[in-house]
Amino acid sequence: MMALAKKTLVYLIGWSFIFLGIIGLFLPILQGILFLLIGLLVLSKESTTAKNLLHRIEKRYPVQYRKMHELNKRLKKWFLGFFKK
Repeated sequence: MMALAKKTLVYLIGWSFIFLGIIGLFLPILQGILFLLIGLLVLSKESTTAKNLLHRIEKRYPVQYRKMHELNKRLKKWFLGFFKK
């Protein structure tokens, strides 16, 4: 039961970021590409399609992928620190 809840939460968060990324492609306020990449990163935990797409992005844009990965590490550290207090 807990695994299903975790999987549902991962999909919900991932697709929310992807949806924001799509909106951000048309609005100058949001950084669409950033939200799309974060959504793919979240979905790659559960989806092999998202994982394969991230590998293709990593090969084509290694510098940007590295920056995204470092941002993900900082966000995880901040997020986990937020809940430890």
